[in-house]
Amino acid sequence: MIGRKTVIMTIAVHWFRNGLRLHDNPALVEAQNNADNLITLFIFDETTFNTKWYGYNRLRFLLESLKDLNNNLTLVGGHLYILQGSPVKIFQMIKEKIGLDFITFEQDCDHIGKSRDDKVKMFCNENEIKYIEKVSHTLWNPKLVIEKNGGIAPFTYKQFQNTVNKIGQPPKPVGNIDWLSTIFEELPTSILDEFKVLNNPTPESFGLYPEFPENLISSHRWYGGETRALEQLNERLEYEKEAFVNGFYLPNQVNPDLLSPSSSLSAALRYGCLSIRKFYWELSKLFIKQFEGDLLPQYSVTSQLIWRDYFYTMSIENKNFGQMEDNPACISIPWNDIKIPENKKMLECWKTGKTGYPFIDAGMRQLMQEGWVHHVVRNSLACFLTRGDLWISWVEGLNHFMKYLLDADFSVCSGNWIWVSSSTFEQLLDCPLCVCPVNYGLRLDPSGEYIKRYIPELKNMPIEFLYEPWKCPESVQKQVGCIIGKDYPHCIVNHTKVSRGNRKKMLALRASMTNEHMVPHCCPSDREEAQKFMFLPDECMQQLLPLDNDDSEMYDFYKLKLI
Repeated sequence: MIGRKTVIMTIAVHWFRNGLRLHDNPALVEAQNNADNLITLFIFDETTFNTKWYGYNRLRFLLESLKDLNNNLTLVGGHLYILQGSPVKIFQMIKEKIGLDFITFEQDCDHIGKSRDDKVKMFCNENEIKYIEKVSHTLWNPKLVIEKNGGIAPFTYKQFQNTVNKIGQPPKPVGNIDWLSTIFEELPTSILDEFKVLNNPTPESFGLYPEFPENLISSHRWYGGETRALEQLNERLEYEKEAFVNGFYLPNQVNPDLLSPSSSLSAALRYGCLSIRKFYWELSKLFIKQFEGDLLPQYSVTSQLIWRDYFYTMSIENKNFGQMEDNPACISIPWNDIKIPENKKMLECWKTGKTGYPFIDAGMRQLMQEGWVHHVVRNSLACFLTRGDLWISWVEGLNHFMKYLLDADFSVCSGNWIWVSSSTFEQLLDCPLCVCPVNYGLRLDPSGEYIKRYIPELKNMPIEFLYEPWKCPESVQKQVGCIIGKDYPHCIVNHTKVSRGNRKKMLALRASMTNEHMVPHCCPSDREEAQKFMFLPDECMQQLLPLDNDDSEMYDFYKLKLI
C-alpha cells in the first residue's frame, strides 16, 4: 500500500495596525504571496491602546475603519478578527493551535509601536517564524532618510527636502491582490474566547460616550474606512483640478474654508484607510497633466504630504519626541507651572472653549464636537496656549489634541506643536499678528459665521463686537441676550498685556541662545516657509524686525502698535 503524502500548509498572519486598507498594502501582499493560508487580524493591545487616550469621535472613526475593512475582506471571502491582548501571546497561541509561518505588518514610526514590534520580532526569531515589515505609511522610509542625511534627522523641512530629492521619488503603489487565489484560515474558538474577540464594536463597547450631545447631530460628521476614503479622494482630486484650472494649488490653504465640509483626508491617512503613496501619485499625475511639467520643489501640490513625512522622520528614532525634556528636536522652555491653580484653571478654560476670546473658543469647541479643526485654526489655538497668551507648555496641548483630534498621531501632532510653539523663539515666527486671537480670526472669518456656529451664546452679537464682546455696551448685551461674564465668559487674560510680557521672554531666550550655545531644533527654513505654514499675510512678514535688535523696549513698543 502506498502511503499518502502529507501536505503541509503554510500560514501567514497579516497584522493590521495603521494601514487599514486593501489597496496599496505591500505587507498584505507579502502575506498572500508567501503562504498558502491567510489570517487577517487587528489587536487592541495595552501597549498602544488605552481608552484614556481616546475621545468618542476619535475612537468611533477607528472602529468604523475596522468595520469597513472587515466588510471589504468579507467581499473577497475573508474576515478581520479583532482581538484584545498581547500580540506576542496571541501569535504564540496561533502557532500552538494551527501553526504560524509568517507575520507581516506595516512599519510603525511611533516609538510606542516600535517597542511593541521589537517584542514581536524577538518572538519570531525565537520561534522560527519569518516576519516581514514593509514601509507604506510614509512616502519614504524614515530610516533611509536619516541614513542619507548623515545619520541624523533633518531639523528643517528644506533640509528634509534636499535629502529626499537625493533618494528620488517615492515608490508607486503596489498592485491589487488576486483574491481568487487566496485561502483564508479561520481562528479556532479557543483563541477567540481567550482574547475576547470583538464583533462590530462601538465606542460604547469600551465605555466611551459622546462628550457633548452635539456630537450626535453635528453637520460635520466624519466617517472612517477605506470605502469612504477613496470616495473622498476622488472628490479631493476634482477640487484640486478646479484649483489648477484657476491657476493655483493648495486651495485649502490659499482660501481656507472654515464652514463647509472639509476636503481634508488627514484622518484617513492617519489610520491608513487611504494610501499616502496613492494620494501623492494621483495628485502628481493630475498636476503634471494640467501643467505638462514636473512638480514644484517646494510648496507644491504635494507639500502637505511631504511635511507629514518630515515629522515621521524626526520622531522615528526619538522616543522623547512628544515631550520637552531630553528631546533633541526642541528647545527647553520654562513654561508656566500648571500645578499652580491659576495656570491650571487657564488650561481648563482653553480646553473647554471658555477663554473669552470667541475665535479661540469656537476652535476648541469644534474640536470637542467634531474631532477636527482646520490647519490654520489649529495654529491659532496652539499659539494662544503657548507663546501667544497663556505661556503653557505645548505638551499640554499635544495631550489634549491626541485625545480628541481624529487625525492626531504621535509623530505628526507632536511635530506640529514643536514647530508652532516650542521652536517659536525663532525670529521667523515672532510676529504678533500670527498670535493675535482677534486679528487672526477676523482675517479668516470676517463674517463671524464660524464663531456663531460653535458659540451659540454669541449668535446675535453685532459683528462689530463679535470678536471682542467685552467691548459691547451693556445695553446691547441685554438686547441680544448675552451678558458677558454670565452667558459668555470674560477674557481670562489681557492679550495686549500678556503678549508683551511673552515677547520679552522670547527676546531673553533668543539672547541666551548665542551661536556657541545654540541647540539644534525643529524650526522654519526661511520666511516663505513660515509664512505659508502659519497662513500669514505679506504685511505680517514685513513687520518682522531684524534679529540683532537689542532694544527690547523699542521692540515691544513697535510691535504693540501692530496689534
